[in-house]
Amino acid sequence: MTQTQGKPPLEPINVALFVGLPLITLIAVPAWGFAVGYASWQWLLAVLFLYLNGLSITAGYHRLWAHRAYRAHPGLKLFFALWGAGALQNSTLVWVSDHRRHHRHVDDADLDPYAASRGLWFSHMGWMLRRYKSNEEDFSNAGDLQQDPIVVWQHRHYVLLTTGMNAGLPLAIGWWAGDIIGSLLLIGLLRLVVNHHVTFFINSLAHYWGSQPYSDENSSRDNHLLAFLTYGEGYHNFHHIFQSDYRNGVRWYQWDPSKWLIGACRWLGLAHDLKRIPGFKIQRALLGMQFKQAQMKLDNTAAAEPLRTSLEHELQLFAESVGRWKSLQAERYERTVGELEGALEERKRLLREKWQQAAIRTHLKELEYSLRMQRKRVQLLMLQMQAVQM
Repeated sequence: MTQTQGKPPLEPINVALFVGLPLITLIAVPAWGFAVGYASWQWLLAVLFLYLNGLSITAGYHRLWAHRAYRAHPGLKLFFALWGAGALQNSTLVWVSDHRRHHRHVDDADLDPYAASRGLWFSHMGWMLRRYKSNEEDFSNAGDLQQDPIVVWQHRHYVLLTTGMNAGLPLAIGWWAGDIIGSLLLIGLLRLVVNHHVTFFINSLAHYWGSQPYSDENSSRDNHLLAFLTYGEGYHNFHHIFQSDYRNGVRWYQWDPSKWLIGACRWLGLAHDLKRIPGFKIQRALLGMQFKQAQMKLDNTAAAEPLRTSLEHELQLFAESVGRWKSLQAERYERTVGELEGALEERKRLLREKWQQAAIRTHLKELEYSLRMQRKRVQLLMLQMQAVQM
């Protein structure tokens, strides 16, 4: 029997947090607003805290610790640990362990902790409200984090930290400014509830609503609106196929404050070893999905033999490009090894090796460009298919 049969007992603390607090917020925040009102500085601090919490989850919990997309200075780690605790989404260790299981078993109703295959409500927050077997703590996939002193410290003192960040800090601000209740409601409560559901959107809506330009092997979607609401995490289809990239919005114009924060931290010397997926791999994934969609259209198109021939020709070119890319990568690796082994040889040989590496990089760029052009040709083919169908 799978865990989807029957309902496990409720988690009282989680029900209070994720059901009780939103209900209190819906009543108390407007009531105080009508009766007393809020100052502009309270709204500004609520938004500031919201972003500090959210970015600590996306750039810290998610991209730094869960996927090791870059390395960070201990000071930056401490910042993420404190404000991440303020997001009240569990300790880094627990959050990352759950998330790694999600990626490994995405959409599996028994092994993915917040599987979208079990419904929108379940993946949004239902998975936290009951004692499901997939929620049982198992840190066997997070051995690296158990060696991180900041992660261990935060996990050990999580209750104290999250209480201080969510209640103590707004209380202190309210006492200093002369409005304790208003500060607790706006900076503490409303900010927390909004932050929760913004993050939950990634587990739920980002697996239901949007496009799949990179892969349809799982339920993840790219959605520009969700990216705006979730600090760049809404490009979820890209993330599920290229999870080690420190970017989710891979194009320069895509809204991704998390990648901009990481980039700024690199400039300040607080982050390094930022991982980027090669452009050719990204173009290969995009073109692969285009071919898949074109083939489906072609199967439903009458009298399409010339279009079929064109598509088969493009597929052949695509296969040749991929093969050439793989051989260039192998050659690049061999030459890199050769450089290391010949580090004590004459300067002339090293210069020649560097020139050859530069030539390989140029060929890789040319291959990436050829895939971009091929994508445009396949798009034109798909438009011709639509015209034939009409």
